[in-house]
Amino acid sequence: MSLVWKKLGQLYSPPTTGRHPKLLSHAANPLPVHLKGDVYRIFFSGRDCDNRSSVGAVDINIVERKIVQDHNLPFFEHGPKDSFYADGVSIGNCYTVNGVMYMLFMGWQSPPDQHWRGDIGRLIVNPDLTLRLDNDLPFMAVDSTDALSLSYPWVYKKKDGEYCMWYGSTRTWDAGNGEMLHVINRASSIDGHKWVREGLAIPYQIGVAQAYSRPTVATNPLGGFDMWFSYRSGSGEKYRIGSATTGHGEVWRLTLENTGITVGPEKWDSDMIEYPFVFEHNGRHYMLYNGNDYGKTGFGLAIREEI
Repeated sequence: MSLVWKKLGQLYSPPTTGRHPKLLSHAANPLPVHLKGDVYRIFFSGRDCDNRSSVGAVDINIVERKIVQDHNLPFFEHGPKDSFYADGVSIGNCYTVNGVMYMLFMGWQSPPDQHWRGDIGRLIVNPDLTLRLDNDLPFMAVDSTDALSLSYPWVYKKKDGEYCMWYGSTRTWDAGNGEMLHVINRASSIDGHKWVREGLAIPYQIGVAQAYSRPTVATNPLGGFDMWFSYRSGSGEKYRIGSATTGHGEVWRLTLENTGITVGPEKWDSDMIEYPFVFEHNGRHYMLYNGNDYGKTGFGLAIREEI
């Protein structure tokens, strides 16, 4: 017996006309927030004509796989020049502290004549699901542990009250094969606000899996965690979705050969799949994920099954 992800098809494709100028293309990094019944508000990162990303959303019945409402206006826009999110906002996940919901994001910067880089920011999710910036300064900025760039955070609150965060960190822009070494690190927090960075969480292999992106985590029956993420091998392949797991405790091992999902025959995800988000609904695990061209073709849905 093994677990696989059964693809349910393309769930949302951004319209090509009539869009807000900040949401002209792409629906990357899908992030579901439950509204009622089978309906979720799925936030995503859309782009303007200069490839700067802002946060849009669409309400979808995931069982009927039908759009309930496509929101034309952005929920949060990239920042002004010289801000830490001036060139884009790529969302991670939501977590709650003392009744307040927060949404973490990667803030992009592309300084002239320099390599792009990212810091982690935090949005407050209001009760009506509108968004506002928590602070003009990064929630987590580059430092001695994460010296080059940060990306896509995922937070999980354990039963003992500890908050765990897994996030991307660039060690080098070229690991010797023309591909960056971008790993998944771990941080922990007692209160959800102040974090202790703990270094590498997920093992990597140069030439096999070395450019990670956007972790998503769920508990497993062994008392540990399962994780899915985007990765590139460094051998020229485009993004694929990979996985890692732990038993009781938190020593991760890669399970790339057992991830159970890959590119498909349909045009929208035939070339690459990336930016997974796994969530539970009515006792089943679902995965939202992007297809070709970093979410330009929108996002699809898969459900986990035993075979």
